[in-house]
Amino acid sequence: MRTKFSSELAALTGALTRLAGLARDATERAAVAVAEANLTVAYEVFAVGEELQARYGDCENRAVILLALEAPVARDLRHVVSAIQIADDLSQQGSLTTRIADSVVRRYPDPVGPPGVVALLGEIGRGTAELTAAAHRAIAAHNPAPGQMLVAPDAALPELHQRVLRLIADPEWSHGSAMAVDLALLAHHFERCAEHSVRIGRLIQFFHTGTPLSAQPDQS
Repeated sequence: MRTKFSSELAALTGALTRLAGLARDATERAAVAVAEANLTVAYEVFAVGEELQARYGDCENRAVILLALEAPVARDLRHVVSAIQIADDLSQQGSLTTRIADSVVRRYPDPVGPPGVVALLGEIGRGTAELTAAAHRAIAAHNPAPGQMLVAPDAALPELHQRVLRLIADPEWSHGSAMAVDLALLAHHFERCAEHSVRIGRLIQFFHTGTPLSAQPDQS
């Protein structure tokens, strides 16, 4: 039974790593789709998102199997609980990137906004994509260094987000309220993706050290 449990645990880790790779790919493509008003890449986000949600179900099923096989010891239980929460974060990222791509499709062939705002969103998207890539690397790493900040927040992202909000709230804004709302949502969706990546890093730290998220140092 223990051999079966170890085998299923390894399979769960592999499934989670693949899921994180899809979240990374979706975020990278979403950033490109927004920056370039690229319809083809936006549809790629939809395709990756569909696969991500399907694999999310696989991760959930594997976790249930693990919990049903036997009563896990403390470290194994942390592994399974962390995996369930990480999979949920990755699934949320998939949903967010799909919404981002949908905005690109709805505005096509026009860009999602005026050049200045699109440039800021491009920076936000690239920064967010770097964090999802860091989350993927953290999940794939078997033995992270003790005390290492696995997914460090990007201090530039909140300021970029505020710059977007200032532009669309400016009295001189001449592109309508509907576009302003869409752009605010795009910035928000990218920010939420980034937050999920940072949380994944903290969950992995919990798995390896047993330190609850609430007791970990503030990484903001």
